[in-house]
Amino acid sequence: MRTRPRTAAVTLSVAALAAALTACGGSGSADAGTAPAAPAPAGPAVDLAGVCPATVVVQTDWNPEADHGHLYQMLGPNPSIDASQKSVTSDLYANGRPTGVKLQVRAGGPAIGFSKVSAQLNQDKSITLGYVSTDEAVQFSGDMPTTAVFAENDKSPMMVMWDPKTYPDVTTIKDLGVKLQANGGVVRYFNGAAYMSYLTGAGYLPAGVIDGSYDGAPAKFVTAKGKDAQQGFATAEPYVYQNEIATWGKPLKFQLVADTGWSPYPETMSVRTADLASLSPCLKKLVPVMQQADVDFVKNPAATNDLIVKLVQAYNNGWTYDAAVGKAAVAQMKDLKIATDAGNGHVGAMDDKRVSDLIKTAAPIFSQSGGHVKDGLAASDLVTNQFLDPKIGFGW
Repeated sequence: MRTRPRTAAVTLSVAALAAALTACGGSGSADAGTAPAAPAPAGPAVDLAGVCPATVVVQTDWNPEADHGHLYQMLGPNPSIDASQKSVTSDLYANGRPTGVKLQVRAGGPAIGFSKVSAQLNQDKSITLGYVSTDEAVQFSGDMPTTAVFAENDKSPMMVMWDPKTYPDVTTIKDLGVKLQANGGVVRYFNGAAYMSYLTGAGYLPAGVIDGSYDGAPAKFVTAKGKDAQQGFATAEPYVYQNEIATWGKPLKFQLVADTGWSPYPETMSVRTADLASLSPCLKKLVPVMQQADVDFVKNPAATNDLIVKLVQAYNNGWTYDAAVGKAAVAQMKDLKIATDAGNGHVGAMDDKRVSDLIKTAAPIFSQSGGHVKDGLAASDLVTNQFLDPKIGFGW
């Protein structure tokens, strides 16, 4: 589950944060131009007409960003932007050809009042698929059950970051906790994040060093001059803080939270569990299209990243994002093995044991905090690999 709002990733000042609260997106629709230009046909035509909804609607959990690249990769030429609704619609393309249905990608985060995607799926039956990380799926398995059918990334980019000059001997979150306690520093994070309950409960961080006052702006981290640590996303903050926040302008070190044992599949393409059977004929054809789009984007992201930047500009809600951040994000996805075949030989698979381990870890945390965890919850309730094509992968 992504901790929202994630304003800090590319909001560079308090002024920009204020703009996010007052900006209004334009009304009506606009043409996005020719980006992303559909690639030359590289494989057989895929016909989704008749088996999929006429418009496949996908609800994301945040503003457009490279982390969502596989979705925008599937948009055909000249997509139509609805700036007021924060959505983009076009023919759904596969292998450089239209598939006979349309794709609509809806922004999340501020566009849906920071609501959980599970709740959006539950409330709006026009949504076909939504981004639901497996920890969120555990949390709402009892009252808003979802089933993941494709994991675009194998590992969450959620991280804890710190200043290597202040803490030169720190290499892990656990090391960091000890140093922060001795130095009077804190880890600033969005209050209510379940992973932080895990980190404190499992002994990675002393409870006394966590600070839930993070508001998304970089000001507190910068003002602390390296004394404090902060949550972030490895696909954004390391690049942004070093290259686009002039008041910081130097490297950061970090550890992924996934490497401590809290390892959900991030932003999995998920359906309402009750609709899984009826959508299966569609998913059998659509999921391999998503797999190929993910591979194509990560290997050649430039055109789709250009579209993502255009969407951010059109939505105009205070979120800023440029092509340099998108390029850096994709590099991190590869370098940190966030985007990988995970030893399966194909992209998108989810491991039952890993999901079962997360259930054991996360269910007690969510139960204590008022979650709605299904009794007897099993991995098979949350994920399925049945629609994946074993021939489609990154090859690394």
